[in-house]
Amino acid sequence: MTKQIEQIVELTSKAVPEVFQVMLSMDLNTVDPAVTPLDPAGEIVGSVGFTGEATGIVCLYASLNFAKTIASRMLGIEIAQVEGDEMVNDAFGELSNMVVGHVKSRLCDAGLPCTLTIPSIVRGENVRVEGSSQVGRRIIGFRNCEHYLLAEVLVKQNR
Repeated sequence: MTKQIEQIVELTSKAVPEVFQVMLSMDLNTVDPAVTPLDPAGEIVGSVGFTGEATGIVCLYASLNFAKTIASRMLGIEIAQVEGDEMVNDAFGELSNMVVGHVKSRLCDAGLPCTLTIPSIVRGENVRVEGSSQVGRRIIGFRNCEHYLLAEVLVKQNR
């Protein structure tokens, strides 16, 4: 499993900045995930699973403020025009889907065919996804100006 999770972590660490650059014209730099501050206004988590020769889930964590910025960029509107949770949820879910779709495509190219689940969104404070003892877990930190994003990769060993 170690090789597979490391492969998926590497694919995710490349997919996140690429999707942000292509879709949002935003540059992300890799940072130590331990230095990402919590936002008292709350967080949003977008998760998309994959199943097949590789099985797991990738979760993207961001502050609600960053998610609102992402939604405005994706929709081509001013931040003040982003209204309601649904608009932010849809944009962040779609962004999560694009990142994990990129990973899935590369896994399929490497001979590990898999399919994706639908994106899920969770909001709250100090929200974290935990896997069972049979799941490998890695976290990658990213930063854009004052905004932080975490990508959490959980991979189950296929039998």
